[in-house]
Amino acid sequence: MMEIRYTPIGIVHSPFKETKGTPIQPNAAIGTQATVEIYPEYEEGLQDLDGFSHIILLYHFHLSKFSGLKVKPYMDNSLHGVFATRSPSRPNPIGLSVVRLIKVEKNILEIQNVEIIDGTPVLDIKPYVPEFTTNDGIKIGWLEKNVHKLQQSKDDGRFS
Repeated sequence: MMEIRYTPIGIVHSPFKETKGTPIQPNAAIGTQATVEIYPEYEEGLQDLDGFSHIILLYHFHLSKFSGLKVKPYMDNSLHGVFATRSPSRPNPIGLSVVRLIKVEKNILEIQNVEIIDGTPVLDIKPYVPEFTTNDGIKIGWLEKNVHKLQQSKDDGRFS
């Protein structure tokens, strides 16, 4: 199997110092502020990002441990295949969050609605453009009966 390697382009600075107690999705972290420090050699790539209200952050779950292909997610008591969840315990621990972009100042992004642990390596940034995604016939599987729990859901520390 081919090995794939990525080099972080920056790091998240957030109020969350450990997994336990961290909101599990941006929608459960409304108002939480953080910064993303982009390493100087990537600063030029931030040009024109300030025109977007939201960005997609791709990052490495650096504190997560892979626990298998079946997981018990935060909002359910049943086991599900890891690819049917948003669990941080994954074969490739890659995280994705859509966050509000408040300001870009040189190589620092001020962001809001953040559920990312302090010190998390950032792999990539993309502008969020809702028109690029179709909303036709969206189904949310097993989460349909549990999505109402999101606002109260915090990381319980089991995946770190």
